[in-house]
Amino acid sequence: MHTEKVKLALLGMQRHSWEQGVAMQAFLEQGDMEAVVALAKEAVWRQTPDGRAAMIGVSDAITDPCAVGEGLLAAANHTKAQDLLHGNQLLLQWALQKAPRNASGVLYHLNTSKQFWVDSMYMLPPYLAASGYYTQALDNLYGYWQALFDEEASLMHHMWDDETKTYVRAAHWGVGNGWALAALARMFNLLPTKMLPEKQRIAAMGQTLVDGVLKYMRQDGLFHDVVDDPSTFVETNLSQMLAYTLYRGVHSGWLPSSYLAPAQKLRSAARSKVDEYGLVQGVCGSPSFDKPGVAPEGQAFYLLMESAAAQANK
Repeated sequence: MHTEKVKLALLGMQRHSWEQGVAMQAFLEQGDMEAVVALAKEAVWRQTPDGRAAMIGVSDAITDPCAVGEGLLAAANHTKAQDLLHGNQLLLQWALQKAPRNASGVLYHLNTSKQFWVDSMYMLPPYLAASGYYTQALDNLYGYWQALFDEEASLMHHMWDDETKTYVRAAHWGVGNGWALAALARMFNLLPTKMLPEKQRIAAMGQTLVDGVLKYMRQDGLFHDVVDDPSTFVETNLSQMLAYTLYRGVHSGWLPSSYLAPAQKLRSAARSKVDEYGLVQGVCGSPSFDKPGVAPEGQAFYLLMESAAAQANK
C-alpha cells in the first residue's frame, strides 16, 4: 500500500542509535540487504571507542546502541567487510564485558544512573541471542521483566531504579509495552529449538502481555499514550508494534489464529494514519516523545508490521 513511501520517509529522517537500529531491523525483515548494509556502514562510522555504535546526540545510552546489533551482524556476515566485522566485535565486547550492569549482569539503560527502562528489552536481548549468547540474552530479558512487569495490570512499567528499588516512572507507557512485545516476539524465534522450556516461558510472557495490552485497544484500533490513562493523547505506534507481535506470534505458533482478527484491526488503524508523503502520523513523536507526531521508530514499525503480516497471511 504505502510501503515504498514509508521506506523513503524513514531514510530521510535523522536518527539516534536506537532509531538507526530499528530502521536496520525493519529493512532486514523486509529483505532489503542493500539498505541494511548502508545503515550498518554508517553505524560503525559513528562508533565510539568503547564499542557503542551509531552514537549521535545521546551520549549516556548503554543499551540503545545495541539496537543496531542484529542488522550489523547480518550485514557483516553478508559482506564479510572488515569494518563491519570489526564493528560488530566491538559492539559485542561492549554488551558482554564493558557496559555498566548490576550484580546479576543486567545492563542499565543509562551510564548516569542505575535504571532499567522497558525500552532495553528490545535493544539488547535480541542482539545477544542473534549472536549466540543465549544465557546472557535471557538473563537480561528476565531481569527487565522481573523489575518492570506489573502482575496486577498485566502491563509493563516504564522505568525502575535498581539502586533505590523504586519506579522512576511507573506509567504503563504504550510504546514501552510495544518495545517489550516486539522483543518477546523476536526472542522466541532467535532461540534454538533445543531451548524449548525457555521458548515456552517467553511464549507465556508474550501472551500475558498481549492480552494485558489488548484490553485497552480503542474502538478505532488505536491506544492512548499511557494505555490505561484515557486523558493521554491517542497514539499510533503501539498498534503497529502489537500487530507485528500478533502476526509473528501466530506465524511462529505461540499464539492461536484467533489473534489475526485484532491484528488486522490494528493494522488497518495504522495504515489509515500514513499521509501522502509516507509519514506515519500520530506516533509518539521524536525527539521528545511527549506528543503525537512522527518518528523513525514509527516508520520502522510500519515496515515491520507489513513484513510480519505478509508472513502470517501466506
